[in-house]
Amino acid sequence: MDERYDSYCAADRLFYDSLGSAVEQPTFAAARRPVPDGWRSEPLDDWLIYAPEGGTLPQQGWKIHVSATLANAERVLDTIWDYCVPRGLSFKFLRGPRTLLLRNSKYASRAASGKFVTVYPRDDAELELVCKELDELLAGESGPYILSDLRHGVGPVHVRYGGFAARYCHSPDGQVVPAIEDDTGTLVPDRRDPVFHVPSWVTLPAFLGPHLAARNATSTNEVPYRIEKVIHFSNGGGLYVGRDVRTDTQVVLKEARPHAGLDADGADAVTRLTREADALRRLADLPQVPRVHDEFPLGEHRFLALEFIEGRSLNKVLVERYPLIDADATDADRADYTRWALDVHRQVEQVVTAIHDRGLVYGDLHLFNIMVRPDDRIALVDFEVAAPIDGHRRPGLRNQGFAAPRDRTGPAVDRYALACLRLALFLPLTQLVRLGPAKAAHLADVIAAHFPVPRDLLDDAVREITGVAEAAPELTVDVGPAQRDRLSRAILASATPQRDDRLFPGDIEQFRSGGLNLAHGAAGVLYALHVSGAGRWPEHEQWLVRRATAPPSGTRCGFYDGLHGVAYALELLGRRQDALDVLDICLRQPLDGLDHSLAGGLSGIALNLTELAGRTGETTLRDAAWRAAERIVDQLADDPGPDISGGRHPYAGLLRGRTGPALLLVRLHELTGEQALLDHAATALRQDLRRCVVRPDGALEVNEGWRTMPYLGQGSIGIGLVLDQYLRHHADERFAEASAGVRRAARSPFYAQSGLFAGRAGIVAYLAAYPDDPQRCRERDAQVARLAWHALPYRDGTAFPGEQLLRLSMDLGTGTAGVLLALAAARPDAPVSLPFLAPLTGAPDSLASARVTESTDQHGRR
Repeated sequence: MDERYDSYCAADRLFYDSLGSAVEQPTFAAARRPVPDGWRSEPLDDWLIYAPEGGTLPQQGWKIHVSATLANAERVLDTIWDYCVPRGLSFKFLRGPRTLLLRNSKYASRAASGKFVTVYPRDDAELELVCKELDELLAGESGPYILSDLRHGVGPVHVRYGGFAARYCHSPDGQVVPAIEDDTGTLVPDRRDPVFHVPSWVTLPAFLGPHLAARNATSTNEVPYRIEKVIHFSNGGGLYVGRDVRTDTQVVLKEARPHAGLDADGADAVTRLTREADALRRLADLPQVPRVHDEFPLGEHRFLALEFIEGRSLNKVLVERYPLIDADATDADRADYTRWALDVHRQVEQVVTAIHDRGLVYGDLHLFNIMVRPDDRIALVDFEVAAPIDGHRRPGLRNQGFAAPRDRTGPAVDRYALACLRLALFLPLTQLVRLGPAKAAHLADVIAAHFPVPRDLLDDAVREITGVAEAAPELTVDVGPAQRDRLSRAILASATPQRDDRLFPGDIEQFRSGGLNLAHGAAGVLYALHVSGAGRWPEHEQWLVRRATAPPSGTRCGFYDGLHGVAYALELLGRRQDALDVLDICLRQPLDGLDHSLAGGLSGIALNLTELAGRTGETTLRDAAWRAAERIVDQLADDPGPDISGGRHPYAGLLRGRTGPALLLVRLHELTGEQALLDHAATALRQDLRRCVVRPDGALEVNEGWRTMPYLGQGSIGIGLVLDQYLRHHADERFAEASAGVRRAARSPFYAQSGLFAGRAGIVAYLAAYPDDPQRCRERDAQVARLAWHALPYRDGTAFPGEQLLRLSMDLGTGTAGVLLALAAARPDAPVSLPFLAPLTGAPDSLASARVTESTDQHGRR
């Protein structure tokens, strides 16, 4: 689970959204004060910024962050307002208590957590004075420790060196990130890690020396435990495998930070850790519950040492054993799995009943909190929301695929989760039930069609979830025009043209890269609507044009994540001059620092420039494309890192790997006939293939170290598409073998998500690229039908969930627009293709039959 998504679920029940964009959120009293005379105020995301008119600040320097709790935030903010305004000190603050809670919640960003007010001193002398005076004014006030900062004293005042002005540069992995200037005048990433860091060219002011020494004084040598392994970090603290050095006993160490890791009720990690210890002692006689080994403090943090349970989470075990991942699984395989899954559920139900018998509600039952021992006995972990049945309230932390509705309390909370578990063991899509409870009946029907589960068990689970016995909703998916219209109606009904930040709701990436681009913004949605035959929407196009021709600072220029993709979409929509105006903005930006990728780097830019040069005849675009291509060839000579994709290692795949450059080089070879370009494409493909592995079923997938990925964007399916494009021009035995492995990766009956880049829609698009292969056409049709597993009603249409399945998405990369495009690709008449997966405009006539939608004119004619 990607924990970033949780904080974007608070503003809207159906769509990912930012609280800073949502309307009618409660605000602090200071946010409603009149702007002081001679001052200006403006909102920025979750913040309100105040600065004196005509005042100036350096572009970077030491800034002061003040933290607060929900209990003292109003008081702290009033104190800082009354201090800063008379002194002409610029400052900003989070606008309301709900935003503050989310910024300090358990799964909030650890680097940003705790920052409530930011004050901008004009120089180091003012920094020292303001720190000392605020420290005195706020003496006795509490707040979470800001991990990215150095705390001044023991109160809520912290400092960090960073940018004041909005400046941006490219990070080593090609992302546009906030920037500061180093000692040579070069813009470099403004590091915002969850650890205090002083840039190498900056000197720590002398008055901060004692505070740094105090910070470094706390050491794990003070306790009789040795940390051996990090399990994971959250904003509430860490979870570690450790060892009691006194007895050589292996334990799990659970850390809690005060005032941080808040749940929905505002309880912090320390409060929940205390409750967990109490609950575990009350359940000490149950063998399925870990024993308390010890409790101890370390500095301000609290630790709980627990019995180490040998085993793995049910989520990981399910992934390995789940037969619907394997297209060749037999009835016997599914029957064996069913026996195992029902036994797991029986064990979990048994221990939950025992917990209830002891007067407690577990409250957090889901796949990650169930441990499966090597002998298949289960145990439950993470009791921090366990609470007495008497006076029970809905838990303040919850997994959204198992969380009971607001009307359930007490044991009913666990019974609901047990019902979800019964479905999730056979079809792990119960997150969809939160978006539409009637989906539970549909999931049960799918399970009954694939597993020999007694129907009464499924019906009981559906009744527990929905409260009624109801038939599954009629949700089917096909490639016909009625289906296209249902998807387009849902997309258009979701539009918010009154907003500036986004037109259509999509992935949380909208709030980082903006709401304009192809992958997650308006351009991708309008492109998909047009090429699928769902129509043109001039008022929405105008929304896009107005913002793309006057983009905010930091807007990216890449193909899928920025303005090049906007220009591409506008050209296809028949708005050539608007497309050229946007390209003008892009061409003024330097290529320095861009990576090789299709998503946001040089490959996507060069492909777009080449295609638009062919369409418009603009030679300057072609020249710019070749300059980018030359840089890519130089980059391909270096292939660092291990044979693992992602994280701190180079990515594999179509969007971020070297397959994007390979696609560019194949397309340029088709335009020029130059063999060297095809040779460079082969080099790029080999570099991505070294980061792939063959699964036991023969499927070739990208190796991410902890999982393998088959998908279009960062998985093997995208690599397979370009391998086959290459093989049309040059035979290669290894590539042909890899292509066969990719084909096996597209045969799975189950994919966790429905999206284009990381889900079933991308599998459909891949299979649709081979209309002359009868077997792949049959597989394509089966995958189209299975898209119904994720489909949900929205208004008078049909929509699909985005990443993590927690909210609906309408964007191209993760949501409904991507499904719409995939279904258009799967049509037997006049199919479409993704950008650049057909030969470019200007390619020889012998390749013209492969060009489909990309070679249509502005009116959609061939």
